[in-house]
Amino acid sequence: MIQVLVVAPTLAVRTGLRALLDPDLDIDVIAEAPGLDDPAALPPGTDVILLSDETVDWQELGHALEGATPIAGLLTLTNQVESAEALTGLPVRAWGVLSLDASEEELVTAIHAIHEGLLVGAPPLLQPLLSRRLLVGETAGAQADSITEREAEVLELLAQGLANKQIAAVLTISEHTVKFHVSSIYSKLGATNRAEAVRLGARLGLIVL
Repeated sequence: MIQVLVVAPTLAVRTGLRALLDPDLDIDVIAEAPGLDDPAALPPGTDVILLSDETVDWQELGHALEGATPIAGLLTLTNQVESAEALTGLPVRAWGVLSLDASEEELVTAIHAIHEGLLVGAPPLLQPLLSRRLLVGETAGAQADSITEREAEVLELLAQGLANKQIAAVLTISEHTVKFHVSSIYSKLGATNRAEAVRLGARLGLIVL
C-alpha cells in the first residue's frame, strides 16, 4: 500500500485530488494538509507527497523534508518549468512533476513510479531541465574514478534510502563526516540531490540497484 499525503492550499483542490486517487486500491490517502513547512506535518509512514504547486516556499519545504525519516517521494502539480528545477534540490528519494490538469491515470501512474524510486514528469516541464542535466552527466563520468572507497559505501547506503544519521551509525562515523562525503559525491558526480546522485552512480557502474 502506497501511503500518500495530499498537500494543497484549498479544501476543494485537496478533495478533488483525493477523489482521483481513491479508486486505486494500492493507494491510501492518509492525510491532507494546506501546506508543509514543518517536519511534524509529515505523517509517519508517508511514501509519496502529492503537492499542488500554487504558493510553495521551496526553501521551507526543503527544511521540512530534511527532518523527515524516511525520505518520501514527491509529486508536484504545476505549470511552471521553474518548479522542476526547484525539485532537484530537495532531499527526496524520487520526484515527479505533472501539469495541473493531469488526468487520473497520469496521477496514479506517477505515484506508483515515484514509489518505486523513479523520476517522472510531463515532457514540456522536464525538457529544459533534462537538456541542462545532460551536459552535467557528460562530465560526471570523467570524475567517477575519483570516488573513494568510503564515498562508494556512502553512495550505496544513499541508494538504500538511509538518512545521514543512519549512514553514520552503519559506518561508525560522525554525521558531520557523512555530510562531507555526500557533498563530495554530489560534486564529483555533478548531482544536486540524493536521487540524482544514485541515478548517476548506477549509470556509471558505481552501485547496483
